[in-house]
Amino acid sequence: MIKKWNSLSLVIRIGIGLVIGAILGLLVPGLTWIGVLGKLFVGALKAIAPLLVFVLVSSSLANARGGNMKKFSTVIFLYLFSTLCAAIVAVLVNFIHPVSITLTGIDAAEGYTAPGSMGEIVMNLLMSVIANPVNALVNANYIGILFWAVVFGIALKAARPGLRQDMEDLAEGTSKVVRWIINCAPFGILGLVFEAVSTSGLEIFTTYGELVLVLVITMLIVALVVNPLIVGVTLRHNPYPLIFKCIRQSGVTAFFTRSSAANIPVNMELCKELGLDEDMYSVSIPLGSTINMDGAAAVITTFALTAANSTGAAVSLPMAILLSVVSTFSACGTSGVAGGSLLLVPLACSLFGISNDIAMQIVGVGFIVSVIQDSLETALNSSGDVIFTATAEFLEWKKEGKELPL
Repeated sequence: MIKKWNSLSLVIRIGIGLVIGAILGLLVPGLTWIGVLGKLFVGALKAIAPLLVFVLVSSSLANARGGNMKKFSTVIFLYLFSTLCAAIVAVLVNFIHPVSITLTGIDAAEGYTAPGSMGEIVMNLLMSVIANPVNALVNANYIGILFWAVVFGIALKAARPGLRQDMEDLAEGTSKVVRWIINCAPFGILGLVFEAVSTSGLEIFTTYGELVLVLVITMLIVALVVNPLIVGVTLRHNPYPLIFKCIRQSGVTAFFTRSSAANIPVNMELCKELGLDEDMYSVSIPLGSTINMDGAAAVITTFALTAANSTGAAVSLPMAILLSVVSTFSACGTSGVAGGSLLLVPLACSLFGISNDIAMQIVGVGFIVSVIQDSLETALNSSGDVIFTATAEFLEWKKEGKELPL
């Protein structure tokens, strides 16, 4: 049975774990120990991800062959452009079907501090960049990890060949540990699905169903229309094989882990499977978990417009365009943890003169529906990291006359 199980593809095994977890959650919700499997899986991913990023990036740069700058610029452009498109789609969907909710009686999201301005977000990012490297690793501060990994990688280019080879071996060993953890994904997903099914009631659908529906429609449009359109125009090639592969192998896992940071090892393995350049994806994937935030931009925009509709604040077309831009850059400051985008909603609300107290009530609503909102947001964000990394790489392959593995 073990041999047969291991012969199945990981996607099929994850699907089996998903179905079993849902069934157990419905039939025996009292067996709470099953949910521990999910906590262990997410915990292991989060634990190995910072070390993986640091080791891979520093090793790749120390042994780099060069020639990736053009691909990096393409990736960054695609990340930012797709995030802006997601915000614009959210504006359009909310204009077509505006949503308002009753705020009376909703508890504010107490205990959370939202940034007060774009300048504060930028300053926080800059301080994260130059954070103590040990603290960056401990706290999973990926901007800081990337910065110091790049510094050490460049510095070690002058090291003796033996040391650079040792770093490459260390990177390979760390990647092997990641593969071991990912092989446990079916059991982790089983635990995560069990916990979600056994603990989440139907209240969010009955009370805030309209808001949830708008979020779901917005993110589906981005995932299945906008992103494929961007990839298709860039590559002049059918984008859906790549889109569906990334959603299936990255998006599904991210949906249940609800953390872009935890999904970094999964994405790196997928990039390796696609045959991408490790020097490239070892940097672009962790960078994407910070600045490629399609889902976050959609969430920030939707909640800000919901707050405006609920309070009667007027939203003109120029203000909606400004909101899209603000949401795009705010999303780039979103932390790669569950619920990170919600704390940026008050900043977007301030464009319409909405007070912080009301904005934090909207954030409170966000935490109520987060079991769906955050799952979809993370799946969209994380799968996009691989989609656009692969797009930039495949664009160079096409110029060189190579055949795309799609």
